[in-house]
Amino acid sequence: MNFQKPDVEQFFQTLDITDFVISPDEKQLVITTNINGRFNLWGMDLPNMYPYPMTFRNQRSHFLHYDQKGEFLIVGFDRDGDENIQLYALQPRGGTLLPICEEEGEKHYFSSLSEDGKRLYYTSSKGNPTYLNGYCYNLETEEVTTLIEGSEGPIEMIAVSEDEENFIYTKHYSNTHTPVFIRSNGEDFSLTPPSEKEFMVYEAIFLGDDNVYFTTNFESNDSYLAKFNIHTKHFSKVLELEKENLTSLKADKENNRLYLVSTSGVEDRLFVYDLSREEYNLKKIPVNLIDKLAISEKGNLYVLGDRSTSPANIYFQTQDGDEWEKLTNNVVPGISEDRLVEPEVIRYPSYDGLEIEGLFYRARESNGHVIHWPHGGPQSAERKMYWSLYQFLLHRGYSIFAPNFRGSTGYGLEFMKMVEQDWGFGPRLDNVKGIEWLVANDYVDSDKVLLIGGSYGGYMALLLHGRHSELYKAVVDIFGPGNLFSFIDSVPDHWKPSVTKFVGDPVEHKDKLTEDSPITYLKGMNKPMLVIQGANDPRVVKAESDQIVEALKKEGAQVEYMVLEDEGHGFSKKENEINVYKKILNFFDQQLIQ
Repeated sequence: MNFQKPDVEQFFQTLDITDFVISPDEKQLVITTNINGRFNLWGMDLPNMYPYPMTFRNQRSHFLHYDQKGEFLIVGFDRDGDENIQLYALQPRGGTLLPICEEEGEKHYFSSLSEDGKRLYYTSSKGNPTYLNGYCYNLETEEVTTLIEGSEGPIEMIAVSEDEENFIYTKHYSNTHTPVFIRSNGEDFSLTPPSEKEFMVYEAIFLGDDNVYFTTNFESNDSYLAKFNIHTKHFSKVLELEKENLTSLKADKENNRLYLVSTSGVEDRLFVYDLSREEYNLKKIPVNLIDKLAISEKGNLYVLGDRSTSPANIYFQTQDGDEWEKLTNNVVPGISEDRLVEPEVIRYPSYDGLEIEGLFYRARESNGHVIHWPHGGPQSAERKMYWSLYQFLLHRGYSIFAPNFRGSTGYGLEFMKMVEQDWGFGPRLDNVKGIEWLVANDYVDSDKVLLIGGSYGGYMALLLHGRHSELYKAVVDIFGPGNLFSFIDSVPDHWKPSVTKFVGDPVEHKDKLTEDSPITYLKGMNKPMLVIQGANDPRVVKAESDQIVEALKKEGAQVEYMVLEDEGHGFSKKENEINVYKKILNFFDQQLIQ
């Protein structure tokens, strides 16, 4: 029998797991997944692997937390991608969501739940939409207490001590400047010594009565493990590894050790640090990337992660074990893993000699065309992750080039800062030099390059099209800002304190922002275009895409426009994802016959 070649649905019916939590007794695993085409919470009674539905909200959950007695969960949902997260309680067997913090237009970010399950700690936009506040909600009396009032930069409570007397919070001055503070007995002080240098703190935990452990790049290009003693107020470095960026931090209190994820380059690594021996070792993991790491009270490990050729799954390992057990089995329907494409890691010099790392996915049955994908963020990175869109396009003959231009994460603080107030020069030329390198090294013919990007990648796609249209046959922009002035004016309230550092000041940097705005180069956008936008997008609002499309049509440009009325800054619904990527495939296929 001759079966049809896989279509877009076959790749995009791959299930997606975005979060999980394990019950205190380790008998139930709760996951956020789109088994029914919409994201909901599903439960698995271990060791039984068969999942059952727990919610019917059809929305992506933004966090999950089990109370220590195993009596209820705290969960967070927004609506159709608006990112206004509301907090709810849910019974372990699922059912109706009980509103805890549900207020129209407000954002609530979970921080901690007291050991007795009676007090909820969270950060919220309520009463302070620009800088946010830290609150405590008493689940018995429904009383709300303000703990920390944000100022200067938006705050986030990231840890609460077991006795609930000390609170750790960060101030977000920019993506590369998030100092950390502790509120102890009504007094605020920094966990790091005085310094004029900018730095970041990723995660922090209380361990014992006196110590806070946290990951930071304070006065360093790479992040490391540090310790702060609350009573002596002494800061010290604990573990610093060359060319590693330690970010995620979890404690195994039972065995007095820490698990640390390094997010360097295009893959993650997992290190175990023994606090008693002050020794570390590298632990073998079954994935390229760790999306979430959890340690049970018994010291067992649970990892959510994926590889370039394998979708996100959850893995389990007993403490001190060597083998990983796969608790979920997400695969691409009807397609074996060996049919999928592993990327090649390439490196090339940019215009100023700076080395740029990127991924090149080579189609097994190539149609000769390469799709250039500049990533979003921009302070993010292309890594060895599974993405249905990539593997589907590869299956249809398109190779893919995904560079980690300056500003990308995983290459140190200095590299990450290179995009700040320079959205359109250095990163743009890093992308241009990447295409020129591919052509010079026979990866692609110069007339067979297509361009697509989302968010900042959509911005870069527009800018590259306007300034370097000779490099591309066609361009797709997915919710990318086209005018930096209107983008700066429309970002969410809690972004506004950092937007000058992130992008620029409309008055002080007027000439630079004009030069870096894609809308300045409309006449150069002479190749076929497709623009896609979510109507509820709070980051790059619909007016941004409306503006660029209207302006392009006035110039007589070839542009199609697709608006998703029930999506935000991404795709939360399977049917929308399939429709969008079908549209993109058809758009690119049309260019093959031009």
